Amino acid sequence: MWTLAVAIAGALAATWAFARPVSLRAADSHTAHPAAPPPSISVIVPARDEAANLPALLDSLARSELRPAEVIVVDDGSTDGTAEIARAHRARVLVAPPLPPGWVGKNWACHIGANASVGEHLLFLDADTRVAPTALAALARTHRERGGLVSVQPFHRPERWYEDLSAMFNAVSVLGTGAFAARPTEPQRMAFGPCLFTAGADHASIGGHAAVRNEVVEDIALAERYADSGLPVTCLLGSELVWFRMYPDGVRSLIQGWTKNIALGAGRAPAVPTALAVAWVAALAAVGVAAVQGVVAWIIGGSVPVSALIAWVVIALHLHWLLGRIGAFRRLTSALFVVPLACFLVVFVRSTLVARRRSTAVWRGREVSLDTAGGRPEADG
Repeated sequence: MWTLAVAIAGALAATWAFARPVSLRAADSHTAHPAAPPPSISVIVPARDEAANLPALLDSLARSELRPAEVIVVDDGSTDGTAEIARAHRARVLVAPPLPPGWVGKNWACHIGANASVGEHLLFLDADTRVAPTALAALARTHRERGGLVSVQPFHRPERWYEDLSAMFNAVSVLGTGAFAARPTEPQRMAFGPCLFTAGADHASIGGHAAVRNEVVEDIALAERYADSGLPVTCLLGSELVWFRMYPDGVRSLIQGWTKNIALGAGRAPAVPTALAVAWVAALAAVGVAAVQGVVAWIIGGSVPVSALIAWVVIALHLHWLLGRIGAFRRLTSALFVVPLACFLVVFVRSTLVARRRSTAVWRGREVSLDTAGGRPEADG
């Protein structure tokens, strides 16, 4: 019966860490502020070889009910026609100068875009993100109510089978923030990088992206700067308003992307949410191993592993509940949870080893240094 107890304990740990999921919501008659002037928003999209992603994002922005003052696409050394596609969709294109020493590419592009922006507010969006027509108004309203930095974890909409391998990474990333726990982490010091909304003045007051120029996990570093300055950080789920499709280029890009981010992000996460996430992952691994071993023993003549199979079902159902709130993952992903779990564990170990060796990860054709000496990664691009 120990496997069933482990499954229940793991489910309870994750439920505590995800007890209060809060999503970005469109304004209704009770929350709208008709007298307030529409905010001036500069949308900034850092883009390196994003020709395949940009059309969907720019089309979704063009349908926004709250029209941004401008959409800036910062072309960071692309070789695939990113700039041409952005111009064809009437975005303002800035070509980033060569990457200076000590800068991460995305941070450099965001810095260039923010410095050239004209809007009172800044919305940083990854190129693989999409927004509903009411999303910008919802972001502006949330910022008006809460101030500081508003970050949104987009709802993940995988299309090809391998994209479901991101399920565990997404879940651990959300659980580890502490933003949705039964007792949320205060002050919040984590953020979601794909969608960040802030006042330009606040962004400048904390030093902007120049202050986190060498940070691979720049979203967390920015959140820390806001919190240290006494500015609030709000984390929300994208639900039906903000979504993305992660790593559509193939399994290799998925592995490279998560290798770059996952270990460094975990090292900066608050202690209690991290412990809960670790307990949950450990429970999944223990149940998975016990069930597989039990089934193999049964096949060769042993007894039916009833407890282990019940534990498997408990874990699968709980995982289906959790994943359903952060993405449109297939039911088979939860039922065969050992597959995305194995991918997560292998990539996490790989990411940890790369970081500890102060080695480099490859992303978008660039080598990114994961030097964690002193707790601050340094990157040469």
